[in-house]
Amino acid sequence: MKQLRPFSEHIYSAARIVVGFLFWQHGAQKLFAMFGQEEAVEIFSRAGLAGIIEFFGGGLIMLGLFTPWVAFIASGEMALAYFLSHYPRGLSPIENSGERAVMYCFVFLYVASRGAGPWSLDRLVFGRKRA
Repeated sequence: MKQLRPFSEHIYSAARIVVGFLFWQHGAQKLFAMFGQEEAVEIFSRAGLAGIIEFFGGGLIMLGLFTPWVAFIASGEMALAYFLSHYPRGLSPIENSGERAVMYCFVFLYVASRGAGPWSLDRLVFGRKRA
């Protein structure tokens, strides 16, 4: 939409912040039994490692700090989560409940390629405009 083009960089930053926050919540849920999780996962387990990546990675993505590297790691974690946890239950993400993993994987891959945007600590601290 032509009218939104002047705001695209700021809309991108807002989207990065929201997606980082949602990812952070997944990590908080796993590590600290928050947001409806009954109990925390074992820290030295695959789910514990995922929780660490999601909690700290989501926080850094939300803040826009070391964004390309952190987003690339988060994208890889989501690809691995899909193939280890979801794919064995069926071919399609719709039938194996893997839509969120696929979506996060590709959103974070895009963020890794694009950088943090104007509302970020990367911009403030390092003066980075792009990845």
